[in-house]
Amino acid sequence: MTRSGWPKKPTASWLPKPPPSLPVKISKQARRDAKELFHACRVNGLLDEGKVRQVVQQVITNKPRGYFAILSHFQRLVKLDLDRRTARVESAAPLAEPQQASIQSNLTRRYGEGLIFAFTRNPGLIGGLRVQVGSDVFDGSVEARLAGLEASL
Repeated sequence: MTRSGWPKKPTASWLPKPPPSLPVKISKQARRDAKELFHACRVNGLLDEGKVRQVVQQVITNKPRGYFAILSHFQRLVKLDLDRRTARVESAAPLAEPQQASIQSNLTRRYGEGLIFAFTRNPGLIGGLRVQVGSDVFDGSVEARLAGLEASL
């Protein structure tokens, strides 16, 4: 603050401005273009990482109208697809290889090929498993059963 009560101006005006925290307004055409690019990156129903990189590089070099909005929506579509194809398995104790293989085969049978598996240890579960594939959650942990019992009382 200066003597007059006004705040001081920032001295480093040459610093780049931070990116806006508000989401970018995406036009319908940009959404359509991003969706078309997303479908072009799929091979046998699965997203091909090489094609995704190639599409992004192509959009950056060509810079079509609204390319930033196209890339933003394309990134959202890719992220949603990855979340839908990722299986997160939490257990109270580390799982042995045969147990992991059994879980992988059961989830692959249920959700199809192309799942990405992430096995983690969570001692807070006490026992059992918690499996999340996309928005589906299967919680067979002791912690969940205790929480359900507590809620019913």
